Amino acid sequence: MKLYTRSGDMGQTSIIGGRVDKDDARIEAYGTIDELNSFVGQAASLIESDSEAFGDLKEELLQIQHELFDCGSDLAYVKLSEDRYKVGAEPAARLEAWIDRHEAGNPRLEKFILPGGTTLAAALHVCRTVCRRAERRAVTLGRQHEVNAAVLTYLNRLSDYFFAAARTANARKQVEDTEYVRSAKVFGRKS
Repeated sequence: MKLYTRSGDMGQTSIIGGRVDKDDARIEAYGTIDELNSFVGQAASLIESDSEAFGDLKEELLQIQHELFDCGSDLAYVKLSEDRYKVGAEPAARLEAWIDRHEAGNPRLEKFILPGGTTLAAALHVCRTVCRRAERRAVTLGRQHEVNAAVLTYLNRLSDYFFAAARTANARKQVEDTEYVRSAKVFGRKS
């Protein structure tokens, strides 16, 4: 099997149900999810040398990679009946449980923090920001076409997960998050 087809040489690509320009909103959405999946793989690869401290994170990141493929698949169809969607409510609920567990072990957060700290935490912050972009692309697509709303929920929750996981990566290595110096106390107060 050859990896190249030459069918996209003029700026179009095939999706499930037709062909579109390579900068179509649908391609932008699931292409950014694919980019995110690569960054998640990179973050997971950083755990290899320290799997004792971060084995749970490695397992979570692998699960997320599979779910990101599901998200991309749900967005790749021109028309997909709701009963065929791969992403439902359960993955976002699981992310919430993971977020709660990570945050329970993290230091109290009152102010905005700068992305960084350990190499793993920095990589997870990159995942968080790329996830936010993927979410924005999916929202744009949703304005033009019907999309699986569970994908939007999942991406929104996933960026929160990456924030919590980045803080966990620092906390487990006893590296303090760096507070943004001009931040007011924005977390932990009542609205």
